[in-house]
Amino acid sequence: MNAEFQRIARGDKKAFLSDQCKEIEENNRMGKTRDLFQKIRDTKGTFHAKMGSIKYGIDGMGPTEAEDIKKRWQEYTEELYKKDLHDPDNHDGVITDLEPDILECEVKWALGSITTNKASGGDGIPVELFQVLKDDAVKVLHSICQQIWRTQQWPCDWTRSVFIPIPKKGNAKECSNYRTIELISHTSKIMLKILQARLQQYVNRESPDVQTGFRKDRGTRDQIANICWITEKAREFQKNIYFCFIDYAKALDCVDHSKLWKILQEMGIPDHLTCLLRNLYAGQEATVRTGHGTTDWFQKGKGVSQGCILSPCLFNLYAEYIMRNAGLEETQAGMKIARRNINNLRYADDTTLMAESEEELKEPVDESEKGE
Repeated sequence: MNAEFQRIARGDKKAFLSDQCKEIEENNRMGKTRDLFQKIRDTKGTFHAKMGSIKYGIDGMGPTEAEDIKKRWQEYTEELYKKDLHDPDNHDGVITDLEPDILECEVKWALGSITTNKASGGDGIPVELFQVLKDDAVKVLHSICQQIWRTQQWPCDWTRSVFIPIPKKGNAKECSNYRTIELISHTSKIMLKILQARLQQYVNRESPDVQTGFRKDRGTRDQIANICWITEKAREFQKNIYFCFIDYAKALDCVDHSKLWKILQEMGIPDHLTCLLRNLYAGQEATVRTGHGTTDWFQKGKGVSQGCILSPCLFNLYAEYIMRNAGLEETQAGMKIARRNINNLRYADDTTLMAESEEELKEPVDESEKGE
């Protein structure tokens, strides 16, 4: 009787999970992202790591008082985003050769495209407020954005962000084992969305086919399918294939601003857009929201924000420059497929290098490490 019950239970569980997977696939097909991830959470359960006590350092001793915990988080994040001393920024801050002015229709489009039900930044203003005000909000926001566009100077509130530490799986007492997601002002997202749209043509031009991260209609599934297909072809033609999987630690947090501006210049990004970005990052301040309140404000000197609309575009250009310096365009390493030499596949900072021998693979690996 027990064996029969177990058999029926397994069958019912399999049927239930099959129905759940069909709903997940349908939500994904329809682009219902919120429903998609909610269904995934409901099906697999949620990881409940809590932000508790944290270690001070290698001695393993942790702070106990609320103020000590806040101080430790400020020390960690301030050090993580501390500017390198050898990277002075001598930019004068203003460009007179401006790109075409921002139009009201661009502001209206940006406002309508911003996702609702998102946590507010430090100013506490929800995006739904502007969507309720409609045309009145568009006129005010257009005036503000146009002023920033011409002067290249950002309001102080728009350069401030709130870090929310999100625990990853592992030891929750280590600050380094948290993702530092930033909450930024919803008002600033209007300007950032417009700036992103102006940058997109240059990002598309500079990004190779092997990069699928943060790109429309592309994703990890494409790269998984590519690796499977390449492996099958290697077996079919009886060729060896060697892979090296690279995942850069704290990739977004370690972007060097001075290098980023030089990269944008070399890639032909208009000086006006680069100046806007430079001035945005030059005055950035942040605080960390902990379970015991927020820390003091501190300066950010490097990294692109995890939570900023522009970060995917900027990081893709930064990563592409590293790969070009690694000589992957000229090297003969890789697989010859359809008269093309495929030697790497990328999804944002996740990079897969490939070659037909260990010796051929070693060179691009060494060069990519030098380019970091």
